[in-house]
Formats: sequence, structure tokens, C-alpha cells
Amino acid sequence: MWTMTTSRTSSLRRTPARAVARLGELFDGYLDPHRPHAGAYDEMFGDDSSVRSAYRALYESIAPSRVAELTARAEALDRAFVDQGITFSLSGQERPFPLDLIPRVITASEWAKLERGIVQRVRALEMFLADIYGDAQIVRDGVLPRRLITSCEHFHREAARVNPPNGVRIHVAGVDLVRDEAGVFRVLEDNLRCPSGVSYVMENRRTMARVFPDLFARHRVRSVGDYAVHLLRSLRNAAAPNVADPNVVVLTPGVANSAYFEHSLLARQMGVELVEGRDLFCRDNVVYLRTTEGERQVDVIYRRIDDDFLDPVQFRPDSVLGVAGLINAARAGNVVIANAVGNGVADDKLVYTYLPEIVQYYLGEKPLLPNVDTFRCWLPEERAHVLDHLDELVVKPVEGSGGYGIVFGPQASPRELTSLKRRIRGNPRGWIAQPVVQLSTVPTKVGDRLVPRHVDLRPFAVNDGNFIFVLPGGLTRVALPEGSLVVNSSQGGGSKDTWVLAPRSSTVDRELAEPGLVERSTMDSPAAEQGPELTVSQQQQQQQQQSGRDA
Repeated sequence: MWTMTTSRTSSLRRTPARAVARLGELFDGYLDPHRPHAGAYDEMFGDDSSVRSAYRALYESIAPSRVAELTARAEALDRAFVDQGITFSLSGQERPFPLDLIPRVITASEWAKLERGIVQRVRALEMFLADIYGDAQIVRDGVLPRRLITSCEHFHREAARVNPPNGVRIHVAGVDLVRDEAGVFRVLEDNLRCPSGVSYVMENRRTMARVFPDLFARHRVRSVGDYAVHLLRSLRNAAAPNVADPNVVVLTPGVANSAYFEHSLLARQMGVELVEGRDLFCRDNVVYLRTTEGERQVDVIYRRIDDDFLDPVQFRPDSVLGVAGLINAARAGNVVIANAVGNGVADDKLVYTYLPEIVQYYLGEKPLLPNVDTFRCWLPEERAHVLDHLDELVVKPVEGSGGYGIVFGPQASPRELTSLKRRIRGNPRGWIAQPVVQLSTVPTKVGDRLVPRHVDLRPFAVNDGNFIFVLPGGLTRVALPEGSLVVNSSQGGGSKDTWVLAPRSSTVDRELAEPGLVERSTMDSPAAEQGPELTVSQQQQQQQQQSGRDA
């Protein structure tokens, strides 16, 4: 166990700066002023090398640990993930999803502010989507330019006037946050189509609680295990009001998709069918599920397939992943698609820059969570600034995802910058630029030491039409290569368990409060199920899906 004597604990509390100096082998050189991005905000240590209050108990637990003990614990985490089939593909090789053994800690007061900001953002974006696919009053009032919307790749006219019964289009939102040099949380981007990664949040916690029960015994950590309950309530509430017992299914591209484990896990936890496009069909604008007992009408589809593959009648005619006629069935009010088709217009990286105006227009409020400062290359003055300062900025393709296509100006060669200038001039709508944000750092085990590594955070919000639930914590992603600011797993990133501390007076559920959590069988978290053999066409389309939304 990670323990500490009373005398040493009291000494640490009295002299936190000297405690850092005594860390020895674990934290050796952690606060080296010459480390990459030394100006980043470190979440465990303050500028004076003292331990921040949120991390004090955690620090006191790990400080006396030996390298061999931490290595053994890290290996136990990897074995647990492999045993449960929680792997991902990197460079063609299946490997356990990298889970670092040092959790990220967020205080109750910090989380309360983040929660309010996320709820505000989801409310405003819901109103924006309803307006854009309806009367587009925000455009008529001149708040947003019409061409901003019509030029968006993910604005689908096919979704116009498709009005969900309870008005919810964003059933699940993933809001990517970063913490800047001043310690301020900022929104990096919104994910409103098929946000992925919540399975890692739940499995990270389950595995950590089993491998490190002693850590949870010393902290009041809010639980994340009830996510599927909130998701199922949201999906059932989305059904037409005349449906007494909605039939909900999870629509997956299949076993070749990188997020299939998540699809399987959520379907199992909600107790609903996990289906592929070939399991469904439409007749007279009604969707049916083929079963061994005959046809069953489907009322709500939680789809994990991108819009372009969802309905070959409306979108890609060569798609074998979706269901022909699905959009017409949704338009007729006979089925609800969650998340709604066309949500991508609201998480477009250029539309993102107008979020302050959107929040003000619909809610009459200022955003509680600021954006990262962003230059819009489609505006001549801002484009000129970007072209003049390319070597100082991070330039991103508006339609990019998974960390692909990003150019870090300070690290780019003259040839790369020249090529980038040409691409920006050729397609100004396709690029944005941001100052280099020194993402906050958290201690991470690399080799036999704990070193600072940059992190972001993706909280998940679930909207049931009456209440927006924000899962306490979310997915913390870690840029594992030294100095890297790219946290995506496709670029070699990993993850951390994210602890939201409960207030001392709180009665909310916390981890290990329920007897037997640590001893639960891994059967509660099944490995990815094996499906039937796929055709070459299906395999190709599923591989295209993998690049759509990287966790």
C-alpha cells in the first residue's frame, strides 16, 4: 500500500517546498527550469514548489513509494486492460490503452464552475441547432453571416425541419477543455456528433479502484459508474410522447471500428440491443429490427456512425453501414436519431469562434467558459496576421480531427510554412490559427520517474430534455512524448483517471462507497464482442469511420 508515517506527513504539511526536494528517485528533476514548456501550469505543484491543496493527500501517498512498486502497479493496470479487451490500434498494432497510474484531481469548487459552463454551452448550442435547421433567425438578425453556415461541410439540408419530439438534438456532448498558463480552463472545441471516450472514463475508474483501493480510501472521489443510467433516460425521453415503452438500440459500424468496445459496453450497461445497419430496415417510414422472434419497431437509435454513412438514400449511396430511408422515418416522427443528423455545424471549428455571440444571442449571458483565442483565416485582416506570424502559431484545419493536419509553427520547417501559406490562401475557410497554449501538466510515470506531461480534459454532458447531467470528471488525455502538446491516442497519447473531489458535506455517491466494487468480476465490463465476417466494402467504410472521431 501507499502509506506514510504520521511524523513524515506532518512534516510535509509544514514544509512543502523541502518535501519536493526530498522526493528523490520518483520526482527527480520534475521542476527542472529547463524542461520543455517550463512555463506551463502544473496541477500538482505551485510556482513555489509547494503541493497544491487538491493533490496534497495524493502526494503524501505516493511520495514515499519506491520505483519498483510503481512499476508493478503500472504493469497491473496494463494487464487488467488487456484481460478486459480494452485495447486500441496504433501503427497497426493492438496494445492496451495507456492508463497512467497518477490520477488527475479536480476540486469540488473547480468542478462546479466547469459544470455550469458546460451546461450553459450545451443549452446555447441546442438553441442554435434548432434555429439553424428551422427559421435561422440568428442569420436573419445579422449575428452570424449566412455563408458561415452554408459553407460548413457538416451542415446538412436533409436535416432541415426534422424536429425531435422533446427538442433535444445534443443527447451527448463532449467538450474538450485545456488549462492555460494562468490555470484558467478554456474550451478547445466541442464534439456534438458522435463523441467517444466515455468508456475509457468508466473503465479507467473501475481498473484504478481495483488496483489502488488504498488511494480511494483516502479521498472523497465522485463516482462515474452511473453514466449509462443517465444516457438511457435521455434516449428513452427522446422518443415520441405516444410511445409508452420505447425500444432503444445502439447502432455501430461493427467490430472493425476503433470505438466498438465503447459501443458494446454502453449497450450492455443500458440493457439494449447492439445492432448494425444490416439488422435494421425501413418500411412505410418506420424502422424495424430483425430478431429471431420477428420484426420489432425501433423508436430511438443511438447511432455511432457518421452522418455520411447513416442513410444511403440521403448521403453516400455506397454505404452499407447505415439504413436506407432512416432520415425520412425521422422526418415522419417515427424514430429519433441520437445525436441528431447535422449536429456537426455546431461543432465546426470556425463556428466555434462565434460561440460568445451565440451564447449572448440565445441566453443573454456571457460565456462562463472562455474559448482559446482564435484567428479566423477567412477574415482578411485576421488572415493577414496569421500569414505574418505563422512561425508563432498553431494552425488547424477546420475539418480536421484526431490531431491530424495540425501545424505547430514554432516547430515547422521553412518549407512546411511556405506550403501552409499556399494552402491557407487557397482555402481560407478551411483554416484557423491559435497562439501556442502551454497545456497544464500533471505528473506522469515515464520509465522509472514521474515527469510533467501535458493534458486536456473531455467532460461528457447528457441532455434528457429536462436536465443536463455532466459526468463528474471526464476523459483526461495525456501527451506522452516529452514536450508534445498533442494528446490524441492516434498520435501516441494516453489517459488518466480524473478525480472530482466531493465537498466534505456532500452526500453524493463516491467511489468504494458501494460494497464489493473492487471485487466485481471483469464480466461486468465485457471485452469487445465478436461479430460476423465483414465484406471488403464494409471493412473499408469502417476504417473511414475510425478517422472521424478519435478519442
